[in-house]
Amino acid sequence: MDINVRKRSQVQVVQLRGPLRMGAAVDSLRQTLEESVANGDHRLVLNLAEVAMIDSSGIGLLVRFLASTKQRGGNIKLVQPSKFAVQTLRLVGVLNLFEIFDDDDAAAESFV
Repeated sequence: MDINVRKRSQVQVVQLRGPLRMGAAVDSLRQTLEESVANGDHRLVLNLAEVAMIDSSGIGLLVRFLASTKQRGGNIKLVQPSKFAVQTLRLVGVLNLFEIFDDDDAAAESFV
């Protein structure tokens, strides 16, 4: 899992590349998100355009941090989740919890 974080205004944009599944990938993303929240960044955009596969541990992590950021007045928004990611999120009944955008800019601007 390749993770690239950049700040856009008051929003953390997290670009992910590779499968998001149990093990090192989920652990790396958890650490990245924990650091963002600890630093006061509660507005997160996750770009999933290059995440072809996501498993239940990856979904659990997304849902857990969605709840955590919302408690702090923030949110997590998804950008270009793959067809597989959308189907998986829908299958476990959490797709409707996330706002989905076509690009990072639109997602970041939606926080204003």
